Amino acid sequence: MQLKIDMRTCPTDLKQGLAEIEAMFPGRFADTQAAVTVRMSHDPARAPGHAVSVDGDVVSVTYCRTVDAFRAIGRLGGADGGVEPHDEMARFTTQGVMFDTSRNAVLNIDSARALLRHLALMGVNMLMLYTEDTYEVPDEPFFGYLRGRYTADELKGLDDYAALFGIEMIPCIQALGHLEQILQWPVYGELQDNRRVLLADDEKTYALLGRMIAAATAPYRSNRIHIGMDEAHGIGTGRFKEFFGDQEPFDILNRHLRRVRDICTGLDLQPMIWSDMYFRLGSATDDYYDLEAEIPDRVREAIPDAVDLVYWDYYHPDRQFYAAMIDRHRALGVEPLIAGGIWTWGRFWAQLPITLEKTAACMGAARDKGVKEALVTIWGDDGTECDLFSALAGLQFFAEHGYADDVDADVLHSNFRGSCDADFAMFTAASGLDAVPCVEEPAVCITNISKILLWQDPFLSLYDPVLAGVSLRQHYEELAAKLATGGDWLKMPAQLARALALKCELRRDLAAAYAAGDTTRLRALLDGDVAALGDAVDKLWHCHRDLWFDRYKPFGWEVIEGRYGGLRARLETVRTRLEEYLAGRIAAIPELEVQLDPGFPEADSACLPYSNYDRLVTPSKIK
Repeated sequence: MQLKIDMRTCPTDLKQGLAEIEAMFPGRFADTQAAVTVRMSHDPARAPGHAVSVDGDVVSVTYCRTVDAFRAIGRLGGADGGVEPHDEMARFTTQGVMFDTSRNAVLNIDSARALLRHLALMGVNMLMLYTEDTYEVPDEPFFGYLRGRYTADELKGLDDYAALFGIEMIPCIQALGHLEQILQWPVYGELQDNRRVLLADDEKTYALLGRMIAAATAPYRSNRIHIGMDEAHGIGTGRFKEFFGDQEPFDILNRHLRRVRDICTGLDLQPMIWSDMYFRLGSATDDYYDLEAEIPDRVREAIPDAVDLVYWDYYHPDRQFYAAMIDRHRALGVEPLIAGGIWTWGRFWAQLPITLEKTAACMGAARDKGVKEALVTIWGDDGTECDLFSALAGLQFFAEHGYADDVDADVLHSNFRGSCDADFAMFTAASGLDAVPCVEEPAVCITNISKILLWQDPFLSLYDPVLAGVSLRQHYEELAAKLATGGDWLKMPAQLARALALKCELRRDLAAAYAAGDTTRLRALLDGDVAALGDAVDKLWHCHRDLWFDRYKPFGWEVIEGRYGGLRARLETVRTRLEEYLAGRIAAIPELEVQLDPGFPEADSACLPYSNYDRLVTPSKIK
């Protein structure tokens, strides 16, 4: 369906943003008689949200906030079967996204602008770019050094662009832990408590933090800042202990937060932090989600005021757990924000079965408990191999939960067409890279088996024992064929599936032929699957490289390319070793003689393992 925005009556503050949307979807907008005329009307007195009415060939949109107008355009753009009158009300005052730009992949400016357009059409009104060190701090050259840091001008430009759509951008940094990227440099050595945590109670630390916070917030309109402070493991046990002796971690945390809060207050900023450290420190098992964790009254009373707490939880499938944790936050005397997660970390494509189950529970509990601010996180742990835009389908699902108590599948799929011009079912199908047939409950099993199968050594396949008796080749062949019909969005997962079809049983087949002394079979595998796999991996490498340079700044790709280089070199060695054996130049291939044992007994074919690259590529731990 084509739309024609009536610019004569369109509020002026929408026009530039609408021009950006029209440029993104040029086939969707036309000044023809066949196009549906859309008239936009601003009503600041109505509740946040929008209403659509239809009178013949004219569609009227009445909206409250700027972002509500763009959500209406997104809904209309996906309504292929005709426009249905509807009235939506936003369930949250803030519904936002935190997007990781610190684990190799730093969104380039064009991609960040595209993300903002997609978010606007979904009705999402806040974006944080998570920057541990990937932002510019004057006179601190090792901040984001060779890592693609954003300049202040780039961030200001993005903030200006976001404002066109009614989206608030909030700086998101770290002020305690997760700072190994800067603490690795000798110039910051004296500011270490341990290799990833800043030294609290040291004046030089607060001088640096003052410069960091001023630089991080200067490009933005917002007076809010996320200062992190999560997972500060080992706080007070490293150099802090050397200088200040043994002290209670609760006390160190509160003193440090008070000092950072004061820096923010001096800059007229409202800070927020992740809440996990308070609950971890109160847990006998260092568990954030320990409902028996005890936070002493003296600690609760000492938590600095004027600091918001963000409760993050990506893991629980039932509303009751989230509700209990919301109550525990309120018992601390604060009104929490809540943050769910789209499962992008440590994998090549968003795992949507898990994402949808956990998001529904999280957002349902947030609505039930009257939480006013909700966000969802998109992480790139272990190098950001994932196409982070695969999260868009999860983002749409998250957005729908901000405008409805029950998400209708047809509306969800239609709205995803409207916001991204993409097929929700195909995005879900691509999750089949990890949601493989032997997994009994894809919404529960966190495996990143596609990553494991791609990177594990072709001779020393550490994780093959958990797939003993399981065949995945047909699954990946069929998945590759299906995704090949999905257009540009799905080019990389389609090519990955092709490579996995060839590699998932290769070591098993080689070892069986070798053990049987079947040189004819070994020759067929060498000339067939081994050769085809080398070609498939090269195509995947090139496809992934093209996607990276389209989505992100070039910095960080060297990490991923090193993994491809290692795999390509090992495949060349496999070819060489097989050729030498078949030619009689070597008498044996010990790599194929060794019996593979299940080194990870907690995993089985019904609930496959999850692994980072350094754990799966080799059994050797090299220091």
